[in-house]
Amino acid sequence: MRVIITGAGGFVGQALAKKFIEVSPDAELVLADVQAPPNPTTSTKVECIGADLTKAEVREALIDRSPDAVYILHGIMSSGAEANLELGLSVNFDSVRGLLDTIRVKKPGTKVVFTSSCAVFGRAAVKNVATETDIVPMPESSYGTQKLMVEFLLNDYSRRGFIDGRAVRLPTVFVRAGAPTAAASSFVSGIVREPVHGQESELPVDLNIGIWLVSPRTLVHNLVHAMNVPAEKFGYFRTVLLPGYTATSGEILEALEKVAGKETRALVKEKRDENIERIVLSWPGKYDTSRAKELGFADDVGLERTIKDFIASTK
Repeated sequence: MRVIITGAGGFVGQALAKKFIEVSPDAELVLADVQAPPNPTTSTKVECIGADLTKAEVREALIDRSPDAVYILHGIMSSGAEANLELGLSVNFDSVRGLLDTIRVKKPGTKVVFTSSCAVFGRAAVKNVATETDIVPMPESSYGTQKLMVEFLLNDYSRRGFIDGRAVRLPTVFVRAGAPTAAASSFVSGIVREPVHGQESELPVDLNIGIWLVSPRTLVHNLVHAMNVPAEKFGYFRTVLLPGYTATSGEILEALEKVAGKETRALVKEKRDENIERIVLSWPGKYDTSRAKELGFADDVGLERTIKDFIASTK
């Protein structure tokens, strides 16, 4: 099996590659990003390449490798896409559409797993329990709009038999290691990651706003599972909301104090950012993931276990 992962230099891409080789050691992986990403495994079957997917010739060269599956993880994050519309459209929509078109021409029927976002929802979902089918998505950010456009295209291409697509809507990844990102949700990891490292961190939103979370451990398990779900189980609708759980920043900080102590908790300072809070308030806080569970996706491990996992990974 040959699998391509785009955006593989990011935290999720690196974690996915490592998990993939763990469960399928004979798989050949091609890790692609604008700059050649590191190989997070010891496997000699992992190739790391630089690839600017906004360029047609680069997309064609990538699919000429004849993959059995493609994970599309690359993109400009939420705050970045909001700040620069043209860049967000180029990377989050145009390059993905071009990649899907290259696949349908050069390698039709390929499995495609696209990481979408809960940012596709809007106020109707905020006031209710979000599901894939009962709430009409009305994104209130350019990032969410771009993700939703790809979801529709992936669904149509799957209907036509061009690809075997699966769009998975990701909760916010908690705790995400590495440097802060341009995502509006970056603070969610920051209020744990930086204090654990002995650094101050800012909380830009109200303590009581609920956010839908997933641990890295559960996310990579479910991303691998997404490729293995039979196409007929997805049916005509190829989007699924991955399991997670709702937690407020206040609850995250309570768990941080319980696991790491009051001194660590005290490193988080409240400093409201209206732009970030506006985006976060357009995301639902409660979700129905019964469809995901019917498809065999796993539930998450919760706040304290995730914080303990992160602390253990830093030692």
